[in-house]
Amino acid sequence: MQSGIHPEYRSVVFRDKAGGLAFLTRSTIDSTRTVEWEDGNTYPVVDVEISSASHPFYTGKSRVLDTAGRVELFQRRYGLGN
Repeated sequence: MQSGIHPEYRSVVFRDKAGGLAFLTRSTIDSTRTVEWEDGNTYPVVDVEISSASHPFYTGKSRVLDTAGRVELFQRRYGLGN
C-alpha cells in the first residue's frame, strides 16, 4: 500500500436513532462528535437512521403504507381507470 493516501482506520460507535442499538466497530468514517463507550474510552460516534434493530425486514414489524391512496393519486394524475 502506498503511504499517506488512505484514510485512518479506527474504532467508531454507530448508534441507531430509532432502534436504540449502538455498536462499536472499526471504520474509516469521520465524525466530530464523540461518546464514552462501555469500556470507559471515548470514540467518535455516527448516528444512523436505520439498522438491524429498526429495519422492518430484521424486526418482523412492517409499516402500513397508504397504497390505495397512491394508486388513486396515480389514476387521477394520468386519467387512467375513468
